[in-house]
Amino acid sequence: MAAQQGSSGLGRGFVFVGRRHELDLALAAIRQPPAVVMVEGDAGMGKSRLVREATTILKSEGWRVMTGFCHPLREPLPYGPVIDALGKIGPWLPDGALPPSAGALAPLLPDLADRLPPAPAKPQGPGAARHQVVQAVRSVLAHVGRVIMVVEDLHWADDATRDLLLLLARDLPDQFALVGTYRAEDLPLGAAALGAAYRPPPGASGTVIRLSPLSTTEVAELAGAALGDQATPELCAVLHRRSEGLPLVAEEDLITLRDQGCRDSTELERAEVPGGLREAVSERLTSLSPAGAAVVNAAAVLAVPSTETLLAEVAALDGDEAADGLIDALRAAVLRETASGLYGFRHVLAQQVAYRHIPGPRRTRLHQRAIDHLQSQDPLPLVQIAHHTLATGDHQNWLHRIEQAADQAVTLGDTGTAALLLHQILDQPGVDTERRSRAALTLARIVSYGVDYAVTVRELRTVLDDPKLPDATRGEIRLGLGLVMLNLRADPAGFRELTHAADELATQPHKAAVAMANLALYERDGAAAHAWDWQGRAERAVRDSADETRRRLVRINRLILMARDGDPAVWPLLEGLPRRDAAGAVLRHATYALYALAEAALQLGHDPRARALLSEVEDLLDHAAHECIPRVAELRLDWLAGRWTRLEEDYAALAHAHPDVKQINVDRALCQGHLALARGRRSLANDHFATASAAADGTSEVDVSVRIAAALAAVRLAEGAPQAAWAIAEPALSMLQGLRSWARTMDLVPVAAEAALACGHHALVERLVAEVESDLCDRDAPAASAELALARGLLLRAADPARAAEHFGDAQRRWQDIGRPYEAAKAAERHGDALTCSSPDDAAAHLADAASIFTELGATGDAARCQHRLRELGVQTSRRPGRRGYGTQLSPRELEVAKLLADGATNQDIAQTLFLSPRTAEKHVARVLAKLRTGRKDIQNSLPNSDTPGSDEPA
Repeated sequence: MAAQQGSSGLGRGFVFVGRRHELDLALAAIRQPPAVVMVEGDAGMGKSRLVREATTILKSEGWRVMTGFCHPLREPLPYGPVIDALGKIGPWLPDGALPPSAGALAPLLPDLADRLPPAPAKPQGPGAARHQVVQAVRSVLAHVGRVIMVVEDLHWADDATRDLLLLLARDLPDQFALVGTYRAEDLPLGAAALGAAYRPPPGASGTVIRLSPLSTTEVAELAGAALGDQATPELCAVLHRRSEGLPLVAEEDLITLRDQGCRDSTELERAEVPGGLREAVSERLTSLSPAGAAVVNAAAVLAVPSTETLLAEVAALDGDEAADGLIDALRAAVLRETASGLYGFRHVLAQQVAYRHIPGPRRTRLHQRAIDHLQSQDPLPLVQIAHHTLATGDHQNWLHRIEQAADQAVTLGDTGTAALLLHQILDQPGVDTERRSRAALTLARIVSYGVDYAVTVRELRTVLDDPKLPDATRGEIRLGLGLVMLNLRADPAGFRELTHAADELATQPHKAAVAMANLALYERDGAAAHAWDWQGRAERAVRDSADETRRRLVRINRLILMARDGDPAVWPLLEGLPRRDAAGAVLRHATYALYALAEAALQLGHDPRARALLSEVEDLLDHAAHECIPRVAELRLDWLAGRWTRLEEDYAALAHAHPDVKQINVDRALCQGHLALARGRRSLANDHFATASAAADGTSEVDVSVRIAAALAAVRLAEGAPQAAWAIAEPALSMLQGLRSWARTMDLVPVAAEAALACGHHALVERLVAEVESDLCDRDAPAASAELALARGLLLRAADPARAAEHFGDAQRRWQDIGRPYEAAKAAERHGDALTCSSPDDAAAHLADAASIFTELGATGDAARCQHRLRELGVQTSRRPGRRGYGTQLSPRELEVAKLLADGATNQDIAQTLFLSPRTAEKHVARVLAKLRTGRKDIQNSLPNSDTPGSDEPA
């Protein structure tokens, strides 16, 4: 099997042997788009040939194929391999208008700019810019039909290109297949071909194909096709032993044998070089004419496919000599012509052999000649010039060139190439401190936008390990590390980094202020007690600073702290916060502030204000990289507002589009748990809440931990296990007390109060209620006030049920004012329960109201509990009085069972929810399934009146 075809028209191609299973795997995956196919194998193993065979077949089926190549010496071009591939898409672009988002490709594809929409305004920050390019690439690919993008040699891909491909692979167009080849051993340490964060998205096909060496039989088939009868068994055995099954090595030997007349196996085996590649290539090099050898030497030094003109200049040949030499090298299959008209080696291994074949002094002169000619190009190919400069031994000039190349890459937005170049500076011994610091700071700034969190943190820690860094430089890099840890993973260890950074940046107070401002927002481990101290330090640090951005950040921090404390003065101040600068560009800190204040408003119970702020954030972000975050909060608001119809689908879509955003996974699991609990599925609710807890493990956000603890404790209470509930609630309550403010109780106070009272901790609850009441007297916290009313009612429920009922009624009204119908219904149920002895009629009215709201929401388990209480009070809940035979129709009780089954409830769930014995629940389930003539999996489609979940009518 050939790793590359021989030179065109010279009959040097090889038949495709072996790999039939691998070919079938690739074809099967691509034929079911969207798909991602990764082909892994050692150098010369035949990855490119396998892909070429597959795409040739698929082209005949109407697929379009575009290919991009990663190179070890690529000049700065943002997302170069992808842009290489997309440069071939022109003939396939539709005549109709492309989406406006496609315009972001216009600056990167100037030859196609007239076919693309106008370029949009460049967003702030590399992260937003990268997201804009991803959306553009996706929108173009989605409009060109069935298309395959092949990216060769992903082990040489820069981080930015790998991030782009990773984001694209997470959200594939419907008729698109991404195919990549790579050498696993040459990937960056700890990296994967598409980043460690990649997981195939739901609905996408795909496979990883790992190529192994050819067998003896397959090498014999390859030799037989090339040499005919001269491919004796003995010769084939030697070929396999020399090549160790590596197709490229076997082919190099076959080229030599075929061109020079077949030798016997003894003569072939005499070559002592392991694998035979060096000997095979060297033998063909010695057979070249002087002009051919000069051209090959120039190509080996240049190391990248080059033009005939550049090869001639470096080889110091005139036009005719160079042409003759190039033809000789092509005929000998040492060089090949690429699809873009450049000339290079058939494989990097052959280039390495040819390079080592050049005597040292001659290599140096060729490198210098390459520098002389490359310096006349515009723009300067600085990466190549730096490479050749180092090869001449000019270390200082190399450092200057590599730094220039890195600066050029950053300017062009090619952060991946910049990172590779900066690492070369940092890895070089003897670099002066000033240059080292510049490189370290630049690297820290650009890697902070990487998709792969683990790689980003490792890169920054590697830089910090350099003992030669000055404190101020170290502090700025550590500041970047801490912010990455907090922003990408909510990792509380990031605050430890910020604490160190604040000290290391003592000589740069305006930068230290950023660390201080973030430390002011940390609430765990007693840190909330120092929040205003850190805020004061930050304000003093920027008092005399000319940096308006830093001063604005510190002012925003004050607003967030005020909102967290429930200070009503914060909202008028928010109106004066500028959203855009004088040129109309969105201020990055403005969107951050609005989102943080929206979260605080949601926790406080200002739901309409929270929704309005989130809407403003989305308008300002305009599809930037982290637009999913406000969407998570919006879905949480939908849950609280009783908009449950599409919640599960919306969360699933968001998680699919952003699989590595922890906050989505946590909120989704919490929502699923609350829905399951409302529907009477306690064990499933517990599983979802446990999933949320695992997903949030290690988070720095107190509100997440408190919400999870409240949810888990609520399940234990529903199961009749107050001791277990209190064991969960007590440490979370201590965490809330550590905030030094009860303005954000986040569902925990009433749950903790109920669990504590059930465990006999009456005095503790009295102290808790008094503490919360005292703290809230001058705070603007509607949700906490409603929860306080519930806790008061729970405290009085046993001794004074009438007063308890008043507090429950107060809570119900507060929840209604906030706009949370489910919480209002739960308070109404408690109100009714408290009145069952003193005023049964009023109790029944409140319980009926609660049952009605629960039914309308789809909280079938809660509705069934209220209906059970009404039956205990002697209230008929069915609309048809008296017992009757329902025949093949469902009775009201059977309809309740059917609805619970449709929600996925088990027999045990149904028994607990409807207060039935397990045996009775089993009988009801059997009757329901028999009447509907269906099974559990299909009952949703058979459920009568399924569009009116609250109907009590029999079928």
